Amino acid sequence: MTWPDEAVADGSATTPGHPSRSALFTAVRADPAGPVATRLLQLAHADAPHVRRAALDLLHGLAGARAVDTALTRLDDPDAGVRHRAARLVGQYGRPDRVRAALAAVPDPVVRTLLAASLGPAVARLGDDRLASVRFLARLHLLRTAPPARWRALDAALMTDAEEAALHLEGAGRLWGRALHQLAREQHAYDIAGRLLADPGTRGVGAELAGEACHIWRAAPVALLPLLVRHQSQETEITPGLDKAVATALLSGAARRTHRSLLTRVPSVPPPAAVTAPAPLTAASAALLLSARPVGIVRLRRAGEIFGALLDSGPLSFRQAAQLYNLTFHRPGRAQAECAPLWLRHAGPAALSRLLALMTPHLADYAIGTYYLAGLARMGRAARPALPAVTALIDRRTRIPVNDSTRDGETRLDERLLAAALDTRHALLTDTG
Repeated sequence: MTWPDEAVADGSATTPGHPSRSALFTAVRADPAGPVATRLLQLAHADAPHVRRAALDLLHGLAGARAVDTALTRLDDPDAGVRHRAARLVGQYGRPDRVRAALAAVPDPVVRTLLAASLGPAVARLGDDRLASVRFLARLHLLRTAPPARWRALDAALMTDAEEAALHLEGAGRLWGRALHQLAREQHAYDIAGRLLADPGTRGVGAELAGEACHIWRAAPVALLPLLVRHQSQETEITPGLDKAVATALLSGAARRTHRSLLTRVPSVPPPAAVTAPAPLTAASAALLLSARPVGIVRLRRAGEIFGALLDSGPLSFRQAAQLYNLTFHRPGRAQAECAPLWLRHAGPAALSRLLALMTPHLADYAIGTYYLAGLARMGRAARPALPAVTALIDRRTRIPVNDSTRDGETRLDERLLAAALDTRHALLTDTG
């Protein structure tokens, strides 16, 4: 066996960072119609299914439209993984007329569903298809653009097809939840999730929709957790979708507070490991740390503790004040958020408006917003002019747009911001100093 056959067969060509993969990508990109690209097309017809799967994975990223003809011939491959990869490639790169022709010709329901999902708005024409998952996709698209008068009928049609559609359409409930979000149908989403959860046949779809709702709307966990826990307790077998939806709902602090009595019926989650706090700083040790740093410093670990210790013992030196100024005003981030209330202590009320103008734009930033909220809380009543910005963050019905590796991770970040905002509002309103 010679290269690239060996690299495709042993998996090195599909292993990120492997030299064989890098060499293959370099060769195909340098000569898209050359011998390596041609060999990849041939390997999509290899005897071994794992080689065909790997070849199609590589062709998807490297050949695109040039591999459509090859992928079309694999839509009836005896291996399901090959068929599904071929369908995704055809769906993404094939002309719409070729996708529709393949959709009409192939029998595999998952392949047909993948092809239908790739049609975009044109899928709406397939509402009478013989396959429930294709009809589901068609009606879901119709729902996204339908006037409110048609919502009930489309909801009923989707409900009718949900159980069968879920057999061939991955994430049917999540897709439905996103469509309802697009239409701002929050309460309808809760109602539909409840109806789906009540039927054992559609409970999995309902759990997906409920989980998606919890990822979208902050009030969803409070509304849906009792339903989810009730149905979870009635299951005689492990139901991963339902368990996942419960876990997502429990990310909400409001849901845990509101339904505290339900928590005894949910498997407990171990608390996070304790973190050992560093030794407290004295004014002398803080001054020593700063003396080794340049005046133009813009980042400093434990900046808040360092300058707090110095200010607790008396006024800053000219050099220390210059360092604090640079940390406060030169770069957004944790150091700025921690140093802003300390600059207020140093410079006095005249600096307040400038500091608030620096801080409030970052309150909804999922990466650093909690630090800015904590900074406002440390300012106490002086920061009350920032209350409208803090309250706006609290009053959002939908979650903060976040880019994290998982939807649950994004929800955790929003919950962390919300908790910090609630703490900050409480601190600003109760400070009487």
